[in-house]
Amino acid sequence: MGTFRSIVFASVISGFIVGLVVTLVQQFGTVPLILKAEVFEKAAQTHQHDAPVAAQPAAAGHDHATHDHGDHEHGAGDHEHGAGAWEPRDGFERNAYTAAANILTAIGFALLLAGFFAVRTGATGMSVSWHEGLLWGLAGFAVFTLAPGLGLPPELPGVPAAPLLSRQIWWLAAVLATAGGLAMIAFRRSVPAAMSGVILLTLPHLIGAPELANVETNVPSSLTHQFVTAVTVTSLVFWTLLGGLTSAVFARFDQRA
Repeated sequence: MGTFRSIVFASVISGFIVGLVVTLVQQFGTVPLILKAEVFEKAAQTHQHDAPVAAQPAAAGHDHATHDHGDHEHGAGDHEHGAGAWEPRDGFERNAYTAAANILTAIGFALLLAGFFAVRTGATGMSVSWHEGLLWGLAGFAVFTLAPGLGLPPELPGVPAAPLLSRQIWWLAAVLATAGGLAMIAFRRSVPAAMSGVILLTLPHLIGAPELANVETNVPSSLTHQFVTAVTVTSLVFWTLLGGLTSAVFARFDQRA
């Protein structure tokens, strides 16, 4: 029971702190870029609605009524909205929902990390240090952001993407293959295991992520590149801080228990 309490308390505390920090980082990185892209998206929608009916199919690169924005932050979730879908108001309401989502996401991943730390501590009899937790955080960054992002980079509003289901399947396959490959390389410590791990790491990218044949958007490519960089840096901050902080807080509670 003491270990379980350590896992829960460490996850909630570290997840709350990391979620707030990442929300603050997003205000200077990804959020301004998303707002700029939404201006282009709304302009395209206005142009589409004002165009003659006969010209609309040729002008439309995709269906705006069922449009999805793609992967904004940590994972493969999509931001979809219909023409009259509810959206939080800009300002405090939007920031509050963003902070709540970041905190819940951070707590969920912190629970996963703390569970690994508990297993590691039980197997070795030694507490996980903060720098070892930092390495676990970097592994999480590689598994959930870096590897999937090579095939499915984060996308801004107004940028069309492949069907959601196919992207989710590939994203999940990339995450599982990367996690399995890193585990085989790090824990098995043998040449056959290392070779198998490398094969797993490269397999999703050899297959290739789903993508559209033709992508038509009025969102500038420079804005997309800035967004991919901002999301990657934000995710790196998220995972390194989460790994180091969760391991430190878990070790403190576990020692008390």
